[in-house]
Amino acid sequence: MMERNNLYPIFLKTQNLNVLIIGGGFVAEEKLTFLLKSSPDACVTMVSPMFRDGTVSLAKKGDVTLVEDTYKKKYLKGKHIVVATTDIPKVNVKVHKHCRKRSILVNVADNPPYCDFYMGGIVTKGNVKVAISTNGKSPTTAKRLRQFFEDVIPENVDDLVKNLNEYRKTIKGDFEEKVETLNEFTKGLIEKKES
Repeated sequence: MMERNNLYPIFLKTQNLNVLIIGGGFVAEEKLTFLLKSSPDACVTMVSPMFRDGTVSLAKKGDVTLVEDTYKKKYLKGKHIVVATTDIPKVNVKVHKHCRKRSILVNVADNPPYCDFYMGGIVTKGNVKVAISTNGKSPTTAKRLRQFFEDVIPENVDDLVKNLNEYRKTIKGDFEEKVETLNEFTKGLIEKKES
């Protein structure tokens, strides 16, 4: 039987959430880079005994607080999402345990059994955002798919979104009627052209 990705994708308003990244090495910097690229207004705290120069520079471009310290559970207070990236497995497992006890979503980098969520590939073109998941099996595949979609989704797709939003405001009727009208109107976007 073929495996199936049962993850439920959501888009978070990270400016309303408190994110904690534990670790200051390459993986932590990579997680911060992609988080800020997708959500530049994210509120992030990073805890580590040391930080890479790139992380320090990146932190200045966003709402990022760097705390030079080892992990302690007190840093979980008020956090909604935690990403553990240390190179000490015992610490990462402890972070996972502490988060689960407090109902905080946690991702232990490169350790799927200790993840409530994965940080997949993301393509953003204005108001259009596409998230890609390989169910934690292959970040490289997600990266390649992201590159593919960045190339094939036109830059002007945001104009279409804005125009359809204005059109949607003019449609009369209840929700179901509006959906039906928009579905009919946009059907041509995905129809394959006959040669």
